[in-house]
Amino acid sequence: MADSTPATAPATTTDGPSRRTLLRGAAIAGGVLMTEAALGRAPAYADVEYDVVIVGSGAAGMTAALTAAKRGLQTVVIEKAPTFGGSAARSGAGIWIPNNEVILAAGVPDTPAKAASYLARVVGDTVPVARQQAFLANGPAMISFVMRNSPLRFRWMEGYSDYYPDFPGGMPNGRSIEPDQLDGNILGAELARLNPSYIPTPAGLVVFSADYKWLTLSAVNPKGLEVSAACLARGTAAALRGEKPLTMGQSLAAGLRAGLLAAGVPVWLNTPLLDLRVEGGRVTGVVVTRNGVETLIKARRGVIVGSGGFEHSAAMRAEFQRQPIGTGWTVGAKENTGDGIEAGERAGAALDLMDDAWWGPAIPLPDQPYFCLAERTLPGCILVNGNGVRFVNEGAPYSDVVHVMYDRNTAASPHIPAWLIVDQNYRNRYLFKDVAPLLPLPDSWFTSGAAFKAATVEQLAQKIGVPAAALRATVTRFNGFALTGKDTDFHRGDSVYDRYYADPFVQPNPCLAPLWLPPFYAFKIVPGDLGTKGGMRTDARARVLRVDGSVIPGLYAAGNASGAVMGHSYAGAGSTIGPAMTFGYLAANDIADS
Repeated sequence: MADSTPATAPATTTDGPSRRTLLRGAAIAGGVLMTEAALGRAPAYADVEYDVVIVGSGAAGMTAALTAAKRGLQTVVIEKAPTFGGSAARSGAGIWIPNNEVILAAGVPDTPAKAASYLARVVGDTVPVARQQAFLANGPAMISFVMRNSPLRFRWMEGYSDYYPDFPGGMPNGRSIEPDQLDGNILGAELARLNPSYIPTPAGLVVFSADYKWLTLSAVNPKGLEVSAACLARGTAAALRGEKPLTMGQSLAAGLRAGLLAAGVPVWLNTPLLDLRVEGGRVTGVVVTRNGVETLIKARRGVIVGSGGFEHSAAMRAEFQRQPIGTGWTVGAKENTGDGIEAGERAGAALDLMDDAWWGPAIPLPDQPYFCLAERTLPGCILVNGNGVRFVNEGAPYSDVVHVMYDRNTAASPHIPAWLIVDQNYRNRYLFKDVAPLLPLPDSWFTSGAAFKAATVEQLAQKIGVPAAALRATVTRFNGFALTGKDTDFHRGDSVYDRYYADPFVQPNPCLAPLWLPPFYAFKIVPGDLGTKGGMRTDARARVLRVDGSVIPGLYAAGNASGAVMGHSYAGAGSTIGPAMTFGYLAANDIADS
């Protein structure tokens, strides 16, 4: 189906450098001159020196640091934020690594050949085969290494399908894993410096990412009640043992940090990167602000940049990405302003995929954006554009939905914002964000313009500014699909992935139910993201490359500071964190091996 296939951006060709490229090049050249001039003054503490300097304490940075330390390299991590963990700590911490020991022990019938076929089909020709192969070959070893050198253990997310399970090599029952429960007490006082999660787990419960599917259905499905009880039982047991239970991104970040503590790796918080130190064409260190003082940290062996993307840089988003765009729709860590990417570019790095992000439909709630997963897949909802017409399979992979929003957004046919339409029957049955069924939605959602409510479809259309007749016709057509169980327009529910967050008690298609019970609701949908996915161009060893393909000696990048190995697509849950950790691991090993 056209709307759920990976999007591939066409290559841009010109007869010569664009005005924007020339202006940016001039600005970068000026920046280099300014940096060299500034470094003519000997920074304070210029004698601080390590084998490896890691920029960023997210999943990429801490995995790289743990690897470097265990290879016998003296290592330091610098972190801009007052907390460690970055966006990984805020996340659900799914990790997509084919053929890892956790899924193989669980009986997942994966093979290297299947994984290679699947990833090649998902990514296409946007990413060199060598990088794809490096990820697939080293990911399993990385997971095993992390388990041997930290308290982290992992669970298979059984049933969470690959995002394109019908592609050759796709796994309908999933390849993704997530961190197991971890006691935060192992960090001692350092636990207070863990970056908080995006949506906190309710007090007294221990919840895994794989549980949310069933918690959403707890009012209508016996297994939902069973999973809710299990979450409570875990929380109660942990409390009786005096533990501080952590799961998802909190567990991942805490476990990696515990590994660094045991390995004696310092993590310097409140230490933003100012620039890279380049001598004779080689990156030899970083300039940071440390305790309010400009400080040079020399790197005898190499610098690994894992500083995240640029989702909170309004200037970079305006320069590289399609409009409308902004910094208010992302759920990435607020410190991710592209500092590492810009420093790499000043050092000569080429950039890739700067137009893209780890997109997903989001509701711009007044406190923070809400990234929609289950809500747009559950039966009894539709997504419509500004003309009141459906335009996509609502259950498609979230990045694909936003690609369609951008691709089809015009003045005559606005798709940004889009609108998620549901009825009261839907609200009576399913958790919505953290609002239980039957309970009223917060008043602030309505006063902020993120949500609207009306007694009829026509009145709702008027409130959100779409043609009433078109919206009524769309609802009527969709209700017909719900009765037959076949969405002939967008094939919602045909894929195993579509049905993951669906309601198995709804038949004949667990993704489709009519919208019939007033009042009706509309939620504003904008192009949200988990972070940007463009950054420095790297090779299969995570070394940063120049535009001419040559390697910048001493400089490596991983995670969202580098161009994603997933290209313009998304293989499965954890396609951000899995590669981030793997290329951090690869970078540190390459430094140790060199």
